[in-house]
Formats: sequence, structure tokens, C-alpha cells
Amino acid sequence: MLKRLGPSVVSAAETDDAPLFPSKLEFNPPAHGVWNIVHIGMLVPEAHQIYVCAINCMRGVVLTAAEMGASDRFSCVVLKEEDITRGTVEEITLAGIVDVLRKLETRGGLPPCAMVFPVCTHHFLGVSMSRVYRELEREFPGIDFVRGFMDPVMKRRLSPDQRLRAVMYDPLSPCNATEKLVACLGSDFALDADCELRDVLRRGGYGFVELQDCDTYQEFKGLARAETLVATYSNARYGISKLAKRLKRRYLYLPSTFSYEEIEAQYHALHEALDIPLPEFKEEIARCEDALESLRKELGNVPIAIDMSVHPRPLGLARLLIEHGMRVAEVYMDGVNSEEETDLGWLNEHAPDLQISSIVLPELRIASRQRSYDVLAVGQKAAWFTGTSHFVNMVEGGGLWGFAGIRAMARLMQEAWETEKDARDLVPRKGWGCVSCF
Repeated sequence: MLKRLGPSVVSAAETDDAPLFPSKLEFNPPAHGVWNIVHIGMLVPEAHQIYVCAINCMRGVVLTAAEMGASDRFSCVVLKEEDITRGTVEEITLAGIVDVLRKLETRGGLPPCAMVFPVCTHHFLGVSMSRVYRELEREFPGIDFVRGFMDPVMKRRLSPDQRLRAVMYDPLSPCNATEKLVACLGSDFALDADCELRDVLRRGGYGFVELQDCDTYQEFKGLARAETLVATYSNARYGISKLAKRLKRRYLYLPSTFSYEEIEAQYHALHEALDIPLPEFKEEIARCEDALESLRKELGNVPIAIDMSVHPRPLGLARLLIEHGMRVAEVYMDGVNSEEETDLGWLNEHAPDLQISSIVLPELRIASRQRSYDVLAVGQKAAWFTGTSHFVNMVEGGGLWGFAGIRAMARLMQEAWETEKDARDLVPRKGWGCVSCF
């Protein structure tokens, strides 16, 4: 059992109220596989990102673009202290963006899309970004300007990540829909190659496309032709529902989950909306049960640690593993997704000794040095805290979905226990799955 460190480690039975931990000084563990807004924006092919901020904020996004080998699609406009004191931030913002685009024009041509990212300073000073965009659109009528924001200090219902997953699809224009075409949008990763959803849709006569299938900007804009839009990632729920409403398309939210019942309900929703054939649930579940039993036999009593960066449903994964006889010792998370309240309630009742530990509170730096047993970690942050070399190296669900997603997770966990990884090399790399120049 882990040593308790005041408010930084609690039991599942103590987490009824949100937030899980008090808000105070935060620690950022050196596990950086989770994507940031630069990685996400780069999914739009041929788009050019322009950030307008001071050097201190610029450092992180510049390094991200450089580390993923995408510096040619990234530019910055640096704000200085005198721009603030002189009241010229609005003019510098506009002039800087124009200068960037004119230079791009002379070097190889204007991009079809420019993603502009002002920052918190623009809010504080009341900069009229609507005026900036009006001038930009008048000056460059052939460019689609995406209205991003890098303002994490602003208290909003939606994070910059969630808002970007909405505005990045703003260039998609209303058009005639292609009958029986389904687009899965909003996720950083394409669905896993073994995901049964494609086969189910194909048997129903449907085509299937994802953002990751697009190699050109015109192909990206062609996503607007999909008759049905599907979101499988929780942070994309707002953005894709908004897009579907604007394009007047059918919309389905089918989040990745570790619950057989929820997966069945999702397929029934698909059947009702699209009249597709239903999978053989008993057969699919039996295959999942075989994969989980194989994992249980492999692990025995090995303690498992899970972190919230690996998947939007860490508590659902913990519940699935515990239900199948495995020993989940700890979950690292700082807040409970509302979609997991049922799983939290189940864990309160059936696994009251499960430890839920904060990722960001500094006390956990001490805990990470006190482990005397080997652990199977699911996620980079859990790997860093536990110090294990046996870990599933994945972030944000990794494209896992449906019954195949459960089997894939079991397989990844079994492979992680059988094969050691070099955490010191892997977890500092930014943007898991992206090109890394680390």
C-alpha cells in the first residue's frame, strides 16, 4: 500500500466531490507525450500556424514545431514590453501577421489556411481581434483564417484544446452531402487498424473517412461532404457537434469506453441512425474475455498503475481490470470526467483501497522515489511516477475504440509486461506518435 501524503493521495472512497485535490502550486512531471495545440493544428494539411505572443510563451510552441520537424509550417510574431506600454499590441499583431504572410508569398506561395493564435495578453488589453481578422481577410482573400487562441490562464468552460478542435473545422463549408459517407473527426489519432467499426459500416454500405486520411487541404475541405459526423474523443465533442449543426449533418458521439454495455448501446445507436447490421456481441465479448483472461494469467498479482493521460476513461479501465481479477493499485488523475461517475461509484463500493493520486501536486515527487516493487504502468505519467520500465506507451486513447479497443489494450499491457522500455528516452518526447527530433 502506498504511503499517504496528505492531500496528494486519497482513496477512491474519498473522491465524491470535485475537484479531487486542492488548487495550489503545481508540478509538471517530465512525461510529454500528450499533444498540445501545435500538434493538433498540424493535422490540417498545408495549414500554416502563426503565434502572436511574448518570448516566454513562444518558447514551448516553437520547440514543439521544431521537434516534430514542422518549422516550415510555423511562424511567430513576438510581442515586447514596449508594445504593451505604448498600446500598440493590436497594430503589431496585424502588421506582424501580414509580414509573415508576405514573406511566405515570396518564398513559395501563400498557404491556403492560416491558423492565428493570439494569447492572454490580447484579452487583458482588449485587442479587437475581429478588426485584425477583417483586415487580414481583406488583404488575403484566398486564405482561410482559423481563429485560434493560446490563453490557458483564462477561466472558460472550454480549454484551448477543446476550442481548437472546434475552430480548426471552420473552413469546412456547407455543401451537398455524399450519401452514406461517415466522417470520424476531432481525434488526434486515426482509429486503430483492427477497429471493427469500419467493417460494420462497410457491411452496411457506408464509406468511412477520417481527418488523418487527408493529404491536401482540398481533401480536408472535402470532409464537409460527409452525411454523418462522428466524434469518439471527449475533447472533440463540443467542436464536432457544433460543426454538424452548422453543416446540417447527422451527428453521433461515440466515445471510446471499456464497458461492454456502453459499446453495445453505441452500436444500437448506429443501427438506429444508419440502419447498419449489428455485430455479433456475444462473439465480440467472448474474444475480449479471452484476451483479458490471458492478461490476468500473465500478470498474476502484479500491481497496475494507470494515468489519465493514457485514455479519457482511466477509471473505466481500472474497473474492467479489477472486474477481471487484476490488481489495480493506483490511478493518477486530478479530476473526474463526468462520463466516469458511474465507474467511480463502482470503485468506491468494490475497490475502496484503490489509490487515486494527483499528477500535478509536488508531493508526488517524493512518492515516486519510494517504490520497492515492480509495476505495470498504463501511461507515460504512471511510468514516470512508479519508475517502472514496463509500461504502455500511449496517450489520449491512441485510436482504440470498441471491442477491438479492449482487446488491443489487453495486448498492449501484456506486451508491456513482457518487454521493458527505456522510459528516460521515451517519455520526454513531445507528442506521442508525431515525428520526434528529441
